[in-house]
Amino acid sequence: MIPESFVQDLLARVDVVDVVGRYVQLRKGGANLLGLCPFHNEKSPSFTVSPTKQFYHCFGCGAHGSAITFLIEHTGASFPEAVRSLAGSAGMTVPEEPRSPRQRAADQVRKDEVSRQQQILDLAQAYYVRELKGARNAVHYLKQRGLSGEIAARFGLGWAGADRRGLASIFPHYEDPSLVESGLVIEAEDGRRYDRFRERIMFPIRNQRGNLIGFGGRIIGKGEPKYLNSPETSLFSKGHELYGLWEARTGIRKQGHVLVVEGYMDVVGLAQHGLDNAVATLGTATTSFHIQKLLRVSNKIIFSFDGDKAGRKAAWRALNTCLPLVRDDVSMRFLFLPSEHDPDSYIREYGQEAFKATVAEAVPLSRFMLDELASHHAMHEAEGRAACVHEAKPLLASLPEGTLRVQIEREFAKLVHLTPEELAQMLTEVVPAESAPPLPGIPVAQREASQPGENEEPPGFMDAPMFDPDDYGAYDSIDVRPSQSFSRDAPRASRGNRARTVTPMAKRLLRLLLAHPELVSSLGDQQLEILEQGPHLVLVRDLIALANVSGARHAGALLQAADPASDLAGILASVSPELLAQEDLPDPQAEWNDAMRRIELEAIKAEQSSLVLAGLKDESSRKRYHELTRRIALLSSASSR
Repeated sequence: MIPESFVQDLLARVDVVDVVGRYVQLRKGGANLLGLCPFHNEKSPSFTVSPTKQFYHCFGCGAHGSAITFLIEHTGASFPEAVRSLAGSAGMTVPEEPRSPRQRAADQVRKDEVSRQQQILDLAQAYYVRELKGARNAVHYLKQRGLSGEIAARFGLGWAGADRRGLASIFPHYEDPSLVESGLVIEAEDGRRYDRFRERIMFPIRNQRGNLIGFGGRIIGKGEPKYLNSPETSLFSKGHELYGLWEARTGIRKQGHVLVVEGYMDVVGLAQHGLDNAVATLGTATTSFHIQKLLRVSNKIIFSFDGDKAGRKAAWRALNTCLPLVRDDVSMRFLFLPSEHDPDSYIREYGQEAFKATVAEAVPLSRFMLDELASHHAMHEAEGRAACVHEAKPLLASLPEGTLRVQIEREFAKLVHLTPEELAQMLTEVVPAESAPPLPGIPVAQREASQPGENEEPPGFMDAPMFDPDDYGAYDSIDVRPSQSFSRDAPRASRGNRARTVTPMAKRLLRLLLAHPELVSSLGDQQLEILEQGPHLVLVRDLIALANVSGARHAGALLQAADPASDLAGILASVSPELLAQEDLPDPQAEWNDAMRRIELEAIKAEQSSLVLAGLKDESSRKRYHELTRRIALLSSASSR
């Protein structure tokens, strides 16, 4: 494990301009440097690099980060690889954190287990690829689906034959427990073993680093289940992974959005027609882990669902998952195809341009949400509108604070004949539900029945490249006719949606700290106490703790140190573009002190109001009121100097 202190020292010594400049032609643009974004196609430069704040940001696709992040995203390097590359260029040696003998032994066991399972999966993948070359029925099926040998090679498609113990030909020790642990072999209760996948088109599934973690298989004849995934293993978790995300990195940047489809075959079919920016969930409903991964690769997400009843239910579940994670700088939209089509069949019948046209007409999240709510209630009646408000309350309350939430609330208030103030009053009484709100207009019993089964598989299959097209030489040769308390030393855990509440004052403090991390060292106990009492300053406190723990010395280092899945990282990503246009302050400490005085004044006035409302009935409350009055006079005097 690379120590965080070394990462911060490294970022203090390398220059993000030099790192980015190796790959992007930059020119001076005021205090910053500009260039054409390497992450998406553009004709006018929107990619900006700040030499003073040491981070980059693209105003076109939203890509941003430190020198380390740039190497990871642009070259495909892992985090350790990127750090070692930068350290080498700076003449630094990457240390490893000292670990106890027990910790080292445990780490080695985990590494050996992962390495062993990785080797097993890779061997199985090579076997499935070889088997496909001679499987005329499998090739016939793929060609009927319009797939070329080149695409089959790119996605590593293979074939599992009918032999119950086919893998024994490449694993002589077929009784090895690792074969069961990797999900390739099933052991029956009587101890007999057999291959999990038989007579199926095989789709290897990779993680974001391109490592093989599991398989999906589609049966091409009669039999059940039609689709079969690897089971949950130490490498593979369906609720955390997205099919095609590794392969689609370049396509997502080129197209400017990521398309989320329901079927694995949709991903492969779209790529066959030149649309290589699609990903799919692995047989589960969309999870928050999926959304967080998607937001790291694009600020525009389009979900594609069938237009039938099942498709709209799936879309509604996805919307519920999205709501707590929406941001003002992110676009989430929903595409509904005709009920007789999925993306693969639609693009085969109508072509790439027609499919692109439908994508361009995808419905914004806000419109889908409001239309879907209204469709289940009699909106021409007071009773229907009241029921609609009741249904919408947990949805609206789950939205993070921000401009988008305000816009949606205003549109909904108009829809149900309420003023924004009346609706806001109703929402103050709502605590967002822990789980996703149910499908609107459906009785509870039906809602529960409509949830996908734990082992339900998706309608289609897919996966990654990593294989030479020559392995598929026989493919094209086969003819197929059409047929808690604040600590300045430790960051806080994510606090859910309420932690994302960002008032104008909190945003001001976040911008100040991000631009000037050195301010943290000047904080005294009194200012820390003031910050602790602010109910909307959770993220400010988190940033202070992060700066203390990491030792970050500039904005780029803070962006690198923040946990990508945290609320703080999301807010920093949204305010960092503003820093690029902001001129350096002549006296950031004075700006900070002024903000702290304002916060303290507001807190004092609130406490005084509470004392007055209580009636100032005893000597202690009257004494406290006068103390607060003197403190107000002192603060006002200081601010006037």
